[in-house]
Amino acid sequence: MRAVVFAYHDVGVNCLKELLKAGIEVDLVVTHQDDPNENVWFGSVAKLCKENSIPFITPSANELIGLVPQLQALAPDYIFSFYYRYMIPAQILACAKIAALNMHGSLLPKYRGRAPVNWAILHGETETGATLHIMEEKPDAGDIVGQSAVIIESDETATDVFEKVTQAAVEVMEQALPSLIQGKIPRKANELEKGSYFGGRKPADGQIHWKQTAQQVHNLVRAVAPPYPGAFTNHQGKTMIVAKTSLKGPFPSQLDLGVLGIQVVDNRVFGICGDRQAVEVLEWFPANKSEAN
Repeated sequence: MRAVVFAYHDVGVNCLKELLKAGIEVDLVVTHQDDPNENVWFGSVAKLCKENSIPFITPSANELIGLVPQLQALAPDYIFSFYYRYMIPAQILACAKIAALNMHGSLLPKYRGRAPVNWAILHGETETGATLHIMEEKPDAGDIVGQSAVIIESDETATDVFEKVTQAAVEVMEQALPSLIQGKIPRKANELEKGSYFGGRKPADGQIHWKQTAQQVHNLVRAVAPPYPGAFTNHQGKTMIVAKTSLKGPFPSQLDLGVLGIQVVDNRVFGICGDRQAVEVLEWFPANKSEAN
């Protein structure tokens, strides 16, 4: 079996390793150049390719369509996409002799689209996972080939959950590959009407609105905690990144639950929320590093 792989991030690294372990011949990997403006805290697909002498390229989104003749010549049995960030044109998907398959970081049909782990935490989900599915022109819409679920604990951050989802993606590949190698694709309907679609998130979306409930604020902090850009609030003229919060208490009786926002009691920092409940701020720091002292 031969494959062309579009991959990035930890899911890309680990799923590509699974293909190599299964003996699939990877003729080409399409990945991304790291963005100098992004905190790159995850594994490198390009590095893995170099270590295994796999040809790789890093085209821009506009250059993808130009790959069609090369992929037609390679005639891969499968095209895989593992956390590749650009939409892959339908003309490329059609180059796969058997199927084009994508690994998505949610339990489809829930949380189709961008940043699925972050959105799941933001919405207070207690479960998510990884889904391998048939790629169609519409994102995350094709039949489901395999899934593996993970639990989201109440204080886990997006990074914690993403580590679990990465392992779940590996488990899905381990389960699916024996059939795929035989040219058989297990599939069940991806019932989109039972799911949801979300777009990308921007750093500005991390602003804390203290009129929200304490649970909503806590979920936001967990969803965008560093190495993501972080939730933030203004305090004494400074923008502060709120990196870790707790709902557990006990909370001091001196807190004025009628006044929203930051309150400091006995050198402990709290945020008073719209439901007259508090979150304790366990870690925070100035967004502008020059204001750290």
